[in-house]
Amino acid sequence: MDIELLRTFLEVERLRHFRKASEELFVTQAAVSSRIKLLEDTLGVPLFIRQKRQIDLTPEGSRFKRYAERLIAEWRKARHDVSLGQTGSQLAVGGTIRVWDAGMQEWVHDVHREYPELALILEYHTPETLVRRLLDGQLDLGFIMEPPQIDILDIVEVAELELVMATSRENVSVDEAMGQGYIVVDWGLSVALQHRRLYPDADEAVLRIANASVALDFILEFGGAAYLSGREIADELKSGELFLVKGAEPIKKSVFAIHPVRTDRLELINSVISEFKYRVSLPKRPPRKKKQ
Repeated sequence: MDIELLRTFLEVERLRHFRKASEELFVTQAAVSSRIKLLEDTLGVPLFIRQKRQIDLTPEGSRFKRYAERLIAEWRKARHDVSLGQTGSQLAVGGTIRVWDAGMQEWVHDVHREYPELALILEYHTPETLVRRLLDGQLDLGFIMEPPQIDILDIVEVAELELVMATSRENVSVDEAMGQGYIVVDWGLSVALQHRRLYPDADEAVLRIANASVALDFILEFGGAAYLSGREIADELKSGELFLVKGAEPIKKSVFAIHPVRTDRLELINSVISEFKYRVSLPKRPPRKKKQ
């Protein structure tokens, strides 16, 4: 099957618009329509429902999307493998945004220093998408904080993250910190449950931010408090931009590596996982650039 047909299908599905898809693919709108028709004729089923200005997937189109994504990913990996030659190797790695926030980029740097010839394909996804891409063979390795219990995926604890309550004000108590300006950062369900256990009588926070880096920038700009990775805010604590909240207990959170049990890259995967194994905490990121 022509790989361009799959790319066109996925672009139309993503944008839900033939003209916008044609602009993304640098072809005419007629070419996009022709490709979709050829794909539908090949499969023998309609893939889209076209209703005036609205385009939706048919049930058959929804089922086909998963296969199209897998075929595209396998084609990219195959092309990459062939272009690397016999001596090269590659690894497709994904992490959730929480793990990237906690310092996964520094692990990537360590792996590149140790394996400079290794071609890394790096992605970030929601936990659900990360697991699906591992199961579909689109990723070789993933890093996640709340791993699923699936028999065909191997799970290895690789780090323990310490979250501390930090604030922009000095000498602040827990009650003061959790007042106006407190931010709840989405570190996952287990952290949310620990947070509720530690502070059962706390008022609902007005601010909720999914991304820890965004929360940190918000606090540095406007003030406030939140649970953040202790290693990630070490420079701010040292410089006096942030302070630990007196009496606030730290929250521990494990990070796990997950990969398919059956894989021809097992030796390589185990080697790069060993680079991630900091049992006390994740590697420290470079200092943040201060605002002028």
